[in-house]
Amino acid sequence: MTIYNKLCRIAAGILLPGIIMMQLSCGGSGNKKALPQKWDSPKEGVIHVSVDESFKPVIDEQVKVYESSFPNARILVEYKPEAECFRDLQKDSTRMIIVARDLTQQEIAYYKQQLEYQPKSDVLAFDAVDIVINKEGKDSMFTRKQLLSLLNGEQPDKQVVLDGKNATSTVRYLMDSVLHGTTFGKNVTAAADSKAVLDFVASNKNAIGFVGSSWIGNQQDPAQVAYNNKIKLAMVECRNCEKDIFAKPSQATLTSDQYPLVRPLFYILKENSTGLGTGFMNFMSLERGQLIFRRSLLVPAKMYFGIRKGDLSDD
Repeated sequence: MTIYNKLCRIAAGILLPGIIMMQLSCGGSGNKKALPQKWDSPKEGVIHVSVDESFKPVIDEQVKVYESSFPNARILVEYKPEAECFRDLQKDSTRMIIVARDLTQQEIAYYKQQLEYQPKSDVLAFDAVDIVINKEGKDSMFTRKQLLSLLNGEQPDKQVVLDGKNATSTVRYLMDSVLHGTTFGKNVTAAADSKAVLDFVASNKNAIGFVGSSWIGNQQDPAQVAYNNKIKLAMVECRNCEKDIFAKPSQATLTSDQYPLVRPLFYILKENSTGLGTGFMNFMSLERGQLIFRRSLLVPAKMYFGIRKGDLSDD
């Protein structure tokens, strides 16, 4: 089923999470002053959230708008590799993680045993893994076979840089969906984070980088606009197209299932109550949060914002 079909089904109706029974409390401190209260609600309190670093620009925007709407709410976010986010979820202090995969059956069984309930999870949006090249780079179109040879070291003259020194969602996605279990070549190196990938590619003509789509192309973000004169997006062999058609990552090519490097953005919420975690999750799932994903060049998964035909004829 294509992403377009999924969105059409989602647009038919949105299911809000039901009210559930137990409540976990989670205090904490961070850069912002914690509120002097023991319990939280959907509009006030303090929670800790761990987020895969490749989603930082869009989640920064979600938190900014949510906290401006609810001044007594504090969403304390830490950005780190995906594997570390899942480790954080095992801690009492971390209520929610935002990553690019759902819980496995083994992980669900673990949390059911530890918590006596199953954490809630769902897809919030779909994100592209963008291939970025230097403005003067010659390689701007890749078949899927060429991507495989690029990542497994068969093209040792190409400098490939990924968005983390540990297991980020981008690294895991490329291992699962492109390498299919084989290992990265010696030409593949890791930068400290996604920004470091962009900086490296901007400074090296032969470099090829992989980053999440919310890091590049947002014309409303001055920091991203500044990269326009230094880097550009590569095209990848189109999926579900005629032969020799290539696609750039965009909301249109993701929705029509043409751009092949696409991944989901999941929330996983460890909250058996209607607390602040539920409030933030609802916000990201409903119109305002979904529009933030859309503005950040992701494809919203909960609401469909496409143009619909209307009947303008008189009755």
